[in-house]
Amino acid sequence: MTHAIYPGSFDPITLGHVNIIERALNIFEELTVLIAVNSEKKRLFAVEENEELIRTVTHQWPQVTVDHTAGLLVDYCRERGIRNAVRGLRAVTDFDAEFSMALTHRNLWCEFDTIYLMTSAEYMYLHSSIVRQVARMGGDVSKFVPASVEQALTTKFAKA
Repeated sequence: MTHAIYPGSFDPITLGHVNIIERALNIFEELTVLIAVNSEKKRLFAVEENEELIRTVTHQWPQVTVDHTAGLLVDYCRERGIRNAVRGLRAVTDFDAEFSMALTHRNLWCEFDTIYLMTSAEYMYLHSSIVRQVARMGGDVSKFVPASVEQALTTKFAKA
């Protein structure tokens, strides 16, 4: 196993995401963090802003690349010969949606597999939406996100 994809919205990237990235790099030689763009969801950060934040957070790992797609994950992966996705599981409630998604991907491309990593206990409750809400209300998000993301959130909400 040499290359995997780590798809998600990452709006913004959290320390829970970073934990999954670090652990995935113990399994795969290369990892693409892929921002999955969903036109039905309103984003806090533009895709380009998010890509730059993720690049900043992962700069110490040259084997990590960052990209985005608005298309099907399996199409993106098939075009690039990437047969594995990495996903983080926080709790049993994540499993239902993840299981359904993995089966759909497998149905669309039978050579595609999803590898699940359990999040570290300190991040089990952490969602990007919680981080956005705390930051929007002026709360301290330093325990939830890397410093560069904290600064971007502060700047974003100072303008609001």
